[in-house]
Amino acid sequence: MSFVESVRIFFIFTIMKLEDEIQQKKFKSEYHKLAINITYSYNLVSYVNHSKFKNEDITPQQFNVLRILRGQYPSPCNLKLIKDRMLDRMSDASRIVDKLKAKEFLERHECPNDRRNVDLLITEKGLELLKTLDYIDDEFKTTFKNLSVAEVKQLNDLLDKARG
Repeated sequence: MSFVESVRIFFIFTIMKLEDEIQQKKFKSEYHKLAINITYSYNLVSYVNHSKFKNEDITPQQFNVLRILRGQYPSPCNLKLIKDRMLDRMSDASRIVDKLKAKEFLERHECPNDRRNVDLLITEKGLELLKTLDYIDDEFKTTFKNLSVAEVKQLNDLLDKARG
């Protein structure tokens, strides 16, 4: 991500109201505005993350799978668990696993009794990659610096409630 893009993203997260950023003053309802606001905010966070993963030649979905595997480590897990825990439920988990295996970030072990069941285990190379990317979690404190910890918790609770 260029310096100019970084400044623009920082500016959007610190100052701009949705109405000003997308140049739309009226919405059908507050619910309509909320849906657009969540989508717009998601796209900004995704853009920032994607630019960081690009340097490591992985996608956000691959990063998500590696984090799931790290959470299970040293125990292996299967594809069903990964699919159940992925943030992007529309992703093709099998294809993502194949790409991560090709990059030597995970190992696949077929179960001798049931060849349909495959154990997946993150490799040392995968663990090292995640260590280099752990700073991303800390950067969210900067991204959302205009919110207090209490407001972040409240927003998380409200989003949980909205999905529930």
